[in-house]
Amino acid sequence: MDAMSDTTAKIDRFTVALSQELLSLRTRLYPPSSQKAFGRTFTTNDLVRLLKVPESTLRSLTLEGKGPQPARLDNNRRVYTLQQVSELRSYLAEVRPEDALALKPWRRPGEPLQVVTCTNFKGGSSKTTSSIHLAHYLAIQGYRVLCVDLDPQASLTSLFGLQPEFDVGPDETAYAAIRYNDHKSFRSVIRDTYIPGVSIVPGNLELMEFEHDTARALASRERDDLGLFFMRLKKSIDQVARDFDIAILDTPPNLGFGTLAGLFAATILIITVHPAMLDVASMNQYLIMLRDLAEELARNGARLEQNWIRFLVTRHTPSDGPQAHIVGLLRHLFEEHVFVSTALESTAVAAAGLAKKSLYELEPGEVPRESWKRALESMDSVNAEILALIHKSWGRA
Repeated sequence: MDAMSDTTAKIDRFTVALSQELLSLRTRLYPPSSQKAFGRTFTTNDLVRLLKVPESTLRSLTLEGKGPQPARLDNNRRVYTLQQVSELRSYLAEVRPEDALALKPWRRPGEPLQVVTCTNFKGGSSKTTSSIHLAHYLAIQGYRVLCVDLDPQASLTSLFGLQPEFDVGPDETAYAAIRYNDHKSFRSVIRDTYIPGVSIVPGNLELMEFEHDTARALASRERDDLGLFFMRLKKSIDQVARDFDIAILDTPPNLGFGTLAGLFAATILIITVHPAMLDVASMNQYLIMLRDLAEELARNGARLEQNWIRFLVTRHTPSDGPQAHIVGLLRHLFEEHVFVSTALESTAVAAAGLAKKSLYELEPGEVPRESWKRALESMDSVNAEILALIHKSWGRA
């Protein structure tokens, strides 16, 4: 007992010390307010590519004082914040209604909310990295995005500048909205983020309570308005569906009740996999377990159905022979269910992670330009394929 008490005291000391250091680090990373901000700006050339409008149109708007007015750099180049890009989309969509869908691509009546769930059994498969990059990409493209962190480790929450043990209190995670009987509204746990167009339901260790509660509810045959565990998250998200175009769910690396709720809520299921034999073998065990659980749940009326299932190769080094063999194997076995694009292994991605940023947030000089450009092109290609699936689900060309 004494040894246990001593160990517990040490763990407590480690926890306090590390939490305080992480809080101090955030203050240094995000001065002066200690709050994360989207610092990257967009040039007129960026906007020409994003909005598909000629540079002359943007110049005329500035000269006429119409729409958001950009700042001027020392070299006299015009730059826009992401908030201004969003405002410009709305302005142009109003004055050019024939291009409104391209400029402001929010989903239209009859186009259902798309729920993208990133999942795998093994940690290190880049679920969270894929989720954060997809969220930022979609926001820059003009969509309304809801991120839901279902992982008690709360890595996605941390990447949005929130420290789970300090910034996310009791009843402020998805658990508060999907627990049994006394659940809160889903809207009450949604927060705005520092990125225009992106909201988040943060995570922390409280999410583990859903595992214990569900076991008790199943044993006692407990029911409420949200139904069984696999229905609860979907029904909760449905409460706020009209406010968003796409929801992105980041699941823990297991097949617990929370993960299963995330899978049953998905319209698009993305299984991330690092092309190494141990990772592929682990993914196979995950798929076997998922199949067996889905078959068991189907006997009780729960059908696991998505519009699309895709495998995303992550941390890919194309010049690596063994990796090339595994990628080829996956394409042979799963055919069109493997994304054509892969997320490349890159020092730029690693550097961005250390700064708690995505590639879309990096500013010039933070990483070598060629490394950043190559990694960003890779991530853009992956996310463009995901967006194409979303458009197909909506019936858009």
